Amino acid sequence: MSLQKTIINLLLKLPDPILVSMAGGAPVVRDGRTLDARFQFIAHSVTKRGAPPELTKEFARQGTEILTVLFGGPLEPGVSCQDRTLELAGRTIAARSYRPSNQNPQAPLLVFYHFGGGVVGSLETCHAFCSILAKTIGCPVLSVDYRLAPEHPWPAGLDDAIDSFLWARDHAQEFGAPTGVAAVGGDSMGGNFSAILAQEMQRRELPQPFLQLLIYPATTILETEGSMQSCADAYPLTADIMAWFMANYLPDPNLGEDLRVSPALAPSLAGLAPAIVITAGHDPLRDQGKAYAEALEAADVKVHYQCYDSLAHGFTAYTGGVAQADQACREIAGVAARAYRAMGG
Repeated sequence: MSLQKTIINLLLKLPDPILVSMAGGAPVVRDGRTLDARFQFIAHSVTKRGAPPELTKEFARQGTEILTVLFGGPLEPGVSCQDRTLELAGRTIAARSYRPSNQNPQAPLLVFYHFGGGVVGSLETCHAFCSILAKTIGCPVLSVDYRLAPEHPWPAGLDDAIDSFLWARDHAQEFGAPTGVAAVGGDSMGGNFSAILAQEMQRRELPQPFLQLLIYPATTILETEGSMQSCADAYPLTADIMAWFMANYLPDPNLGEDLRVSPALAPSLAGLAPAIVITAGHDPLRDQGKAYAEALEAADVKVHYQCYDSLAHGFTAYTGGVAQADQACREIAGVAARAYRAMGG
């Protein structure tokens, strides 16, 4: 695998025109947005072999881990990490903490949930990005390895996210952070969990998270229009794969109308924590992320929204292979750092 990674990384250093010529000959354009040449090359390399085998959870999980090894970045210098086990009600789950050498003792802990449609993903898929967040913000980050479907269908993973957040908020001093407060963040399904968590805190009349960091979040499982159509064949998330995720994640398809599945359906978003909402141009979830940011803003929630037009879904896991993905992740961390400072964290 190390030799393959070396070869791929050398290829990805080629100039954009050469990469495009090797990946179909013409740039990929969706909705007026041109896909990054490196993402185009990776997508072409993965899909040129023809139709994949039948999608199973084993195949999807193995593929995700391979792509993470090939394209994921290293741990950020100046950040230490430690694997640990969280003792929650009736169960234990794995987690990984990240602490930067420049940690600000006043900066709240950030609890992060990885992508994967509730079916795939692990602590490794967001490893590099969590370390970038920790170093750039100057805060500790706790990455949570929640339970996955179909072995543990909804709401198991969501319950793990909520319970681990409450645990982290109460044990923040273990990470050198203030007790009783924590930020929340995640990408894709992790963004879905984060958005639902903020709403759930409100429903339980508990304090809001310090900040919501929602990266290409799934906010309504019922969406079928807009980018769900124009980016239906995008890489790595397609509309068909999204439907496969939900078929495995939800024990009943009618649950798509539940607010603990589709947070965009909430009748009011007023009073929720300040949010950073990030989307990718070549992503079926792009429009619903943008719509959620607009709905938050309409509810007088402070929001920073940005779409990375040239990138695709899952780009936080490609910091080692796609320069634009690495730059975007550092910019996002910078936005979060400024939000922390503005709010006194």
